[in-house]
Amino acid sequence: MSSSSTSTISANNTNTNNSSAPSHEQMSQFKVEQGELIAAGFTMAEISQLLNRPAFYVYDKQVINQQVDLFRQHIPARIKLHYAVKANPYWPVIQHLKPLVDGFDVASQKEMLLALQSGMPVADISFAGPGKGDAELLAAVIAGVTLNVESLGELQRICQLGAKTNHTPQVALRVNPAFELKASGMKMAGGAKPFGIDEELVLQTLSDIGQMPVKLRGFHIFCGSQNLKAEALIEAHQHTFALAAKLVAACPYRPEIINLGGGFGIPYFAGERRLDLAPVGESLNALLQQYNRELADIELVIELGRFLVADAGLYACQVVDKKQSRGTTYLVCNGGLHHHLANSGNFGQVIRKNYPVAIANRMAQAELELVTIVGPLCTPLDILADRMSLPKAEVGDWVVVYQSGAYGPTASPQDFLGHPNVAEILL
Repeated sequence: MSSSSTSTISANNTNTNNSSAPSHEQMSQFKVEQGELIAAGFTMAEISQLLNRPAFYVYDKQVINQQVDLFRQHIPARIKLHYAVKANPYWPVIQHLKPLVDGFDVASQKEMLLALQSGMPVADISFAGPGKGDAELLAAVIAGVTLNVESLGELQRICQLGAKTNHTPQVALRVNPAFELKASGMKMAGGAKPFGIDEELVLQTLSDIGQMPVKLRGFHIFCGSQNLKAEALIEAHQHTFALAAKLVAACPYRPEIINLGGGFGIPYFAGERRLDLAPVGESLNALLQQYNRELADIELVIELGRFLVADAGLYACQVVDKKQSRGTTYLVCNGGLHHHLANSGNFGQVIRKNYPVAIANRMAQAELELVTIVGPLCTPLDILADRMSLPKAEVGDWVVVYQSGAYGPTASPQDFLGHPNVAEILL
């Protein structure tokens, strides 16, 4: 890529308010050719023509491969990699990842069926999430996937359902540890949580589980997500290994697997740096040596979703109107929060910050203007970019949102106000 292209893209990602997007150095997973952003060899206009749709998500296989390779490069081979299907359950993405990862983690019966149909071995599929209904539990028992048990009440129901079938329920106790994953985008452990069984209750339950009509395969210790600080992950892993050793010692028989959680993040916003996996991997190597005797024959898993697919996705839509209103320039698009709720700031952000955004067909243009980009919905929440300095755009131009490969269409209210649903393609 030429130096001129690089400087232009950096300008594209500059915002005048406090929610400026990451620099081009963090967004360089997609090429620029002749002033056009390219995904898997195609311009946005070409992908639109392939799909015959004016708004879409495109996922690049090679970027997914690079993220898997990055994990394999730094994380000890002893630790298996599972993909959390909820991050992106698009069927072609699941099919592409199946030979690249060691297992799938699902959070619903529908996701479980996708995982089963992918050909992933049943022993390498786990099913997590609070509030599983009896029908979901029964389907999981019949399928033979590992149920990550979220409460003592759920464990009791699994025992009762298993007794009605010829199948022994395969379970792992999801542990809500006393510690948390610091600097995490979403904290899912420590204190009172709807996820998992409190650590002290798990230790009490283990004395009885040998008499229950289930097979305890192991434990699931998931503390949080979207973490970019290696030191926070290292500290959490230290606590996790210590807890795992304690649980194994209290178990009535040798467990087969321990899910160490995930939490590896990707950069979205100003000031965020990519997670450095090198020290994380070094610390895990040291922990494997330290706990070699306690955990030697147990399969260890790290479960990742966003980290594997978010970088690989672009959301694209077209400008359909351009207007001035009391000193503000608006680009009005045919896509918005109904397609990409997370980008609108309504999927967990306390104060809205811009994702990295570009004008895909004007990447080499030097003339910039300050714009707010909105969607077609009749709500002030429908914002794609707020007060960003971008190449001067016109009706028909392509707006793209980077880092859109995770929590896109299935995490968005696509039927809100009845506008057309978004298309997806893996190239």
